[in-house]
Amino acid sequence: MRVLITGGAGFLGTLLARRLLADPPAFGGGPAGPVDELILLDPLPPAADLAGDPRVRVVAAGLDAIGELRPVDAIFHLAGVVSGAAEVDFDLGLRTNLDGTRAVLDWARAHPVPPILVFTSSLAVFGQDPALDTPIDTPIDTPIDTPIDTPIDTVIEDDTLPRPQSSYGFQKFIGEQLVADYTRRGYLRGRSVRLMTVAVRPGRPNAAASGFLSGLIREPVHGQATTCPVPPDLPVALSSPGRSIEGIVTAAAVSDDRWGSTTAMTLPGLSTTPAQLAAGLDRVVGPGTSKLISWTPDPAIVAIVGRWPARFRTRRAAALGLRANEDVDSVIREFLGRS
Repeated sequence: MRVLITGGAGFLGTLLARRLLADPPAFGGGPAGPVDELILLDPLPPAADLAGDPRVRVVAAGLDAIGELRPVDAIFHLAGVVSGAAEVDFDLGLRTNLDGTRAVLDWARAHPVPPILVFTSSLAVFGQDPALDTPIDTPIDTPIDTPIDTPIDTVIEDDTLPRPQSSYGFQKFIGEQLVADYTRRGYLRGRSVRLMTVAVRPGRPNAAASGFLSGLIREPVHGQATTCPVPPDLPVALSSPGRSIEGIVTAAAVSDDRWGSTTAMTLPGLSTTPAQLAAGLDRVVGPGTSKLISWTPDPAIVAIVGRWPARFRTRRAAALGLRANEDVDSVIREFLGRS
């Protein structure tokens, strides 16, 4: 098998590459077999262990170089501009998240045999609009013009219509639709997976609007102060790196029949709050660890993250054996195990 990972030097790309080399899935429900060549397409250098693996081919370039590559059996399209950066620089988001995705799909379209393509989308394709949403506990016979003062608490189902509230969300949703149409036409075997906020990420903070969720754990674990830019009781949905990789690999592994005709699938997520993450720090790391967190809301971050839903009912993913993290303590312990 020849496999490509775009964004292969990133955090998730690195974890995915190691997983595919150590335990390759039976792609598309076919027979299991080794990954003979794993191509990592990324302008940045990969981890040393991957760079030194004879099965790995490093292509130090962006998505505009994808046309120079030979056909592969499976594609994992992880490369993209994160939410905060896409909101600040609209043109950058369009070039990478739309034009780049289109380049990947057109390259796949030219393959002699339609490849499996897994596109990492996001919970950001959904959004909460106070003008349209109603709280989950609102009586069904409440007149539509009745003022509602309680917080919105939308539960996202598998068939919930996406309604992005950010440039990043719109770009990911358009990418999903392109994957669906290219699949419908038989150009590829596409599966779009909507990831939750992935936490905890190691290293320096990135430009993702939700990046603070990793910082709430990562910095205090290392004895460093951090700031939470949203209210402590703001509902959020997250998934640990391990659970996220499991969802991505499963998307590539199952047969077309098991995946179904709807190409986009929402992966499971743990519904929690920053305050619950802070309490988990004190339980798992040690009493008083959460005192390193200061609570200073940033209206720009709240405007993005506050419109993302935090409750999901993911029956399709559950039917494939995928589950959310049990609790915040397990998320923190997974990070400690990787540190």
